[in-house]
Amino acid sequence: MDKASWGGVVLALSGIVGGLLLDGGSISQVLQPTAAIIVLGGTAGAILLQFPLPIVLEAVRGLTNVFVERPRNPHERVQELVKFANRARREGIVSLDSELEKIQEPFLKKSLMLAVDGTEPQELRSMMELELENQSEHDERVPQVFESAGGFSPTIGIIGAVMGLIQVMQHLDKMEDVGRGIAVAFVATIYGVAAANLFLLPAAGKMRIRLRQEQLLRAMTLEGVVSILEGMNPRMLETRLLGFLTEEEPPPTAEQKPKPAAAPEVPA
Repeated sequence: MDKASWGGVVLALSGIVGGLLLDGGSISQVLQPTAAIIVLGGTAGAILLQFPLPIVLEAVRGLTNVFVERPRNPHERVQELVKFANRARREGIVSLDSELEKIQEPFLKKSLMLAVDGTEPQELRSMMELELENQSEHDERVPQVFESAGGFSPTIGIIGAVMGLIQVMQHLDKMEDVGRGIAVAFVATIYGVAAANLFLLPAAGKMRIRLRQEQLLRAMTLEGVVSILEGMNPRMLETRLLGFLTEEEPPPTAEQKPKPAAAPEVPA
């Protein structure tokens, strides 16, 4: 679970609702099903018009990356590649063929399989960089869905407000209801602006961060596999791969670090 995402949603809603209550308002004043239908339905329709359905569905599934942080430590990938480098140095690159079945990550598995099959380093780099570029272009469409929705929803909220005002203007003979009707009309604007700035645009930003982390991990993986194929010294390889990581990346846990050898017992 991503505590920052959940905490941000709770904090934002609490601040807005708390301010409304402190100002003497009530939650029922902003609970308008009609306004919600106008904003949500209009925004969804505009998104479906702009993007193909598979991209929209993938974006909806991608929300899990916003609220659920998958445990992934890039230092583990570094240590894994260094282990492969040590084995390739001792037994040859073909010895890594037995490791392929144990690898779950598709990009690492494909890169290492090409290396084991005897692909030249430059050719392997060229092939996998093309895949990286295509994957990056595909991944970019997912946050674009939410960015576009964040642009549409405030405008559609204004449309809802204008529609509400039209209804109010048709009943000017009942002046006691005009003020209440105008207040209700502007709820659609609140929904549109709030949806864009409290959820849609922040979600797109978090998705871009997650995608950038994935892209960086794949680029580091490719560099490691090519370096193994070129016969780079494992220590040099580790230093090169650590250059991809920022200071914010968590270091290996105590369980991941190699345990020192036990000291021999001294006879009494």
